[in-house]
Amino acid sequence: MSLSLGVISQTQKLVVFTFATLIYAIASEKLAIVQLPENNVAVWVFSFILYDFLYYWFHRFSHQINFLWASHVIHHQSEEYNLTTALRQTSSSVMVWLFYIPSFILGIPAEVFFVSGALNLIYQYWVHTQLIGKLGWFESIFVTPSHHRVHHGQNEVYIDKNHGGVFILWDKLFGTFQEELSDEEVVYGVRRPVHSFNPLWANIHTWASLATDAVRTEKWMDKMKIWFMPTGWRPADVEKSHPIVKQSSEKQTKYNPTSEPFVKYYAVYQYFMCVLSGVIFIQFAGSIGWSEKMFYWIVITAPLVSVGLLMEGRSYAVKLELARLLLTASVLLGDFVVLSNSGLMIISVYLIISLAFLLIARFMSKTQPLSSSVKLSNSYDQ
Repeated sequence: MSLSLGVISQTQKLVVFTFATLIYAIASEKLAIVQLPENNVAVWVFSFILYDFLYYWFHRFSHQINFLWASHVIHHQSEEYNLTTALRQTSSSVMVWLFYIPSFILGIPAEVFFVSGALNLIYQYWVHTQLIGKLGWFESIFVTPSHHRVHHGQNEVYIDKNHGGVFILWDKLFGTFQEELSDEEVVYGVRRPVHSFNPLWANIHTWASLATDAVRTEKWMDKMKIWFMPTGWRPADVEKSHPIVKQSSEKQTKYNPTSEPFVKYYAVYQYFMCVLSGVIFIQFAGSIGWSEKMFYWIVITAPLVSVGLLMEGRSYAVKLELARLLLTASVLLGDFVVLSNSGLMIISVYLIISLAFLLIARFMSKTQPLSSSVKLSNSYDQ
């Protein structure tokens, strides 16, 4: 699930217009106080530190305001904590650009800014692990796996702590630091679990909840206010008519529907093909039009949704996957797109292997349930 969200978050950037690019261009040209040289080492160091400072505030506010949390919550949904969690990124973020405008006002060149952001993100990858303990003096300056484990905890003592990306100094300066405690094991995930392997639902889960509450409340002011209030705030009338019982960290029951082994193998196979297709798509996206980009993006990401439903044991999942494969075959092997002979061969082999699985799955489902899932929560209704 985490890896699927990572693929979608990277590939969707090629088909969704980003308002940030336009804002940054205007800010760099019209609002810059000075123009700093991009060939100066001090500018690079300053940019890297400034980026992490601004990231700290973006990250902190993302835990404190409903509409920002709605997109950031995706990164915290995983009830496991490992390197795949680092790749679990949102595709529904809004207004992130607002927090980084000071970089351009202070004259940071665009190239330096974006490289600083990339290095910041790369650094954060390695801290998503339970295999590394505390690191002595390093802990006093930099974010470490121990610090970031705290950040992902839903324990009361850990909630909304350690927001820094590279430097833990910001948390210590602004009162949001919390050390990992030896007598308080971190419980990962969120108190309103997504209870799904569907990456699309993971992206809109909290947005849907906020929108539903906005429709249900009778007060027009609350319909607007809900988006900007502190995380978890709900209109009083909706709280009363549609109460939500949040999961206690002490009573966490991980979402873990059981699947047949061949379903898991199929999921790995589909994910591998999606990653391979995604890499090719990223390389060649610049040479095709927007409509073609959108078409290929849907073809690449659709398997991640249907496989998620298979892993959940949904009764309609096999039929949905069959429909997807037949539609893909009719489009890609028809006259709608131009493919080379090698491309046709690869797609044909992919479709044959996928259809063979579905025949096995259909046969298995006649003799035993395809997947015996734990009882699903009402998260789809929240």
